[in-house]
Amino acid sequence: MNLIVLAASGRTGLALATQALRRGHTVTAIARDPERIALDHPNLRKVAGDVTDPASIAAVVDADSVVLSGLGTDVAGVLSDGAKAVVAAAPKRIIWLGAYGTGASAEVAGEGAAVLGKFLGDRLPDKIAADNAVLAAGGTVFHAGVLSDEPESPDRRTAGLDAGPPFDLGAQVSRETVAAAMLDEAENPRFPGAVALPLAH
Repeated sequence: MNLIVLAASGRTGLALATQALRRGHTVTAIARDPERIALDHPNLRKVAGDVTDPASIAAVVDADSVVLSGLGTDVAGVLSDGAKAVVAAAPKRIIWLGAYGTGASAEVAGEGAAVLGKFLGDRLPDKIAADNAVLAAGGTVFHAGVLSDEPESPDRRTAGLDAGPPFDLGAQVSRETVAAAMLDEAENPRFPGAVALPLAH
């Protein structure tokens, strides 16, 4: 497949690009500064793009594109800008990274998820708006727990919201596990227009 990885210079985006290449896909990696994408491969193309500049995203994404986003930010507004820019470019599919315990997964995550509101502040409504834009476009949003830099879990699985565990700040999931789940969805869509949960076991 020809996959587009958004925010490919970040840790999750880099995991997505690396695993996609390992699986034999061709990857177009987007970052504000493509030179910061610490990866080289014959099937990798690095391009400059900024989610606050929709034209730069539209120049790379087309109707045949499958977009996987590793976008994360400390600045409110960036995620919803990114979601709008990707949706406006009208790709075939969008697979987006969100946070477990926010928006659609808040209820199933339970009372423990309330801590996210304090932690995320004004970024919380931004995350929810971005998720909702992707879901409305038929995309899949992966709600991951607290991310770690551990290896991919050998017992990993992907579940729907009905199997959501209680929110636990200590129950981390590795970026490699999340990337693998997102790529599984790109290859074999199971959750179009829905929230999916990448679980370590």
